[in-house]
Amino acid sequence: MPKLDLDTIPQTNATGYPSPYSDEVQGRWYRRLAQASGISDFGFSHVTLEPGAWSSQRHWHEGEDEFVVMLSGEAVLVDDSGETIMRAGDVAAFPRGDGNGHVLQNRSGAECVFVAVGRPSETDCHYPDIDMHLFAGQGFRRKDGGTL
Repeated sequence: MPKLDLDTIPQTNATGYPSPYSDEVQGRWYRRLAQASGISDFGFSHVTLEPGAWSSQRHWHEGEDEFVVMLSGEAVLVDDSGETIMRAGDVAAFPRGDGNGHVLQNRSGAECVFVAVGRPSETDCHYPDIDMHLFAGQGFRRKDGGTL
């Protein structure tokens, strides 16, 4: 059946971020829907942010397009142009390689929920606000390549 039953898909708040960069995403809960649905051309996740949680560290990808669709609640999209309130029905798109770091932050007192869509790549990911860089094939490192 094409309709997914979210309650049957495991939810996790796991992160690959090393400490202390993992702190802001502890209240981020997500379900990986692509694998559960048999979709393989792109990835998509159902994401819940608890009050105070961030979707990620502010970042941009060299080789992955991303977009989000807000389902409920309110988040603040922080990117190079400033801050934008995102509410149910709002959509934001992040073209690969554009250099515009982005993050959703839940600054409200209630959960917010969105769907994030992308196609994971084997290219670098940049984190403009912190001394972290995802080097393709090497994992998270300092921007100069040193170990975190």
